[in-house]
Amino acid sequence: MMASGYNAKEEDGHHSGAPGNGGAGAVKSKKPDNTAFKQQRLPAWQPILTAGTVLPAFFVIGLIFIPIGIGLFVTSNNIKEFEIDYTGIEASSPCYNCAQNYSWNSTSSCTCKVPFTLEQPFESNVFMYYGLSNFYQNHRRYVKSRDDSQLNGDLTSLKSPSKECDPYRTSDGLPIAPCGAIANSLFNDTLELYHLSNGTRTAVVLMKKGIAWWTDKHVKFRNPGGNDNLTLAFQGTSKPVNWKTPVFELDPNDPDNNGFINEDFIVWMRTAALPTFRKLYRIIQKKVDAPTLASGKYELEVSYNYPVRSFDGRKRVILSTISWMGGKNPFLGIAYITVGSVCFFLAVVLLIIHHKYDNRCSSADIPN
Repeated sequence: MMASGYNAKEEDGHHSGAPGNGGAGAVKSKKPDNTAFKQQRLPAWQPILTAGTVLPAFFVIGLIFIPIGIGLFVTSNNIKEFEIDYTGIEASSPCYNCAQNYSWNSTSSCTCKVPFTLEQPFESNVFMYYGLSNFYQNHRRYVKSRDDSQLNGDLTSLKSPSKECDPYRTSDGLPIAPCGAIANSLFNDTLELYHLSNGTRTAVVLMKKGIAWWTDKHVKFRNPGGNDNLTLAFQGTSKPVNWKTPVFELDPNDPDNNGFINEDFIVWMRTAALPTFRKLYRIIQKKVDAPTLASGKYELEVSYNYPVRSFDGRKRVILSTISWMGGKNPFLGIAYITVGSVCFFLAVVLLIIHHKYDNRCSSADIPN
């Protein structure tokens, strides 16, 4: 039988025949340092899953999630929402002629009127959205096609926009303001709402202020040189290719809503994550002694300026109230109810299995 000797230095990578430190035959040790981290001796906690801990956890999750989900679902269903599609694809649509004949090169606007009926009155503030389908604002090149420095009022970027804006960077030798594909594709349909009652046509007051995020309005977007004389501030620039008017004429009657700080423009510049989306267009403020929108007949008057046939898109208007959780969205309530129900079901099944087999194991005769 051959005996083998143990040498700690050999284990550390040092051979007994090797010269001392600094010798030519020294071999560097590959053994990790003798520390708690490298030797995996750090203190750790490993939960021991038993029926006494798992079953109560499942029951508690189920009993908490199901009521929350029911509350969210009921709250979402209490939100009133009405949608009007005015794309004009169908021949029976009032906007059919506009959809067929209007293009980006059209010089005159096309107007169509879409009648609809509200079966129930809308209380509180009513939010008016426009919606687009099959429009991919999340495309990488589209999202990057903007100059945030220019939108923040930087004079250098105003005259020399970022190359990210190509091919909407210059027009006729002049820098485009605002530059980029996002600004160039600004939604420019004009929407008016009228209430029809006893043969009279009453315009519904639509608030155009307060639709953009506060940080966007007061931090991210600024006019060059302030808001005093935008015609002079934007002198030497060109409007985007698809725009009918320059940026300093978006709202000439309101200096606080004109140029880069126009709220319709700001809302559009916040790109959507999905190809079907909605953006806030106007707010209808609630009335004290009457419903905000009474039940009855209405008419949506559309200045059809935004063609969508080229990308097989659809356009719609959404009238909606909101709650403490925002707009209508049943998904969150359904998700809570589903998770809570699954946990409660698993708790019941595991409880039955535990009760059945635990009694059997307790009464079993285990031979020596």
